[in-house]
Amino acid sequence: MKTEDRYLKFVMWSEEDRCYVGHCPDLFPWGGVCHGSTEEETFHQLCVLAREEVEELRHAGKELPAPGTRPMREAVLV
Repeated sequence: MKTEDRYLKFVMWSEEDRCYVGHCPDLFPWGGVCHGSTEEETFHQLCVLAREEVEELRHAGKELPAPGTRPMREAVLV
């Protein structure tokens, strides 16, 4: 697994922006970091940005943020 794969990445439609917006809260806590006309295009851009951010942090000798954001909790079967 690549380091950047440990971070949650998601794409949402934004009515306000009228496009898809990519988010990766643990690496970019300030909000959406890319946008596109399709989910696929936006997710691809987001993956590239996450990989570049991990590389830049490593190159600068900075500690990577802990991947703490999760899309959902463990399901409990009854």
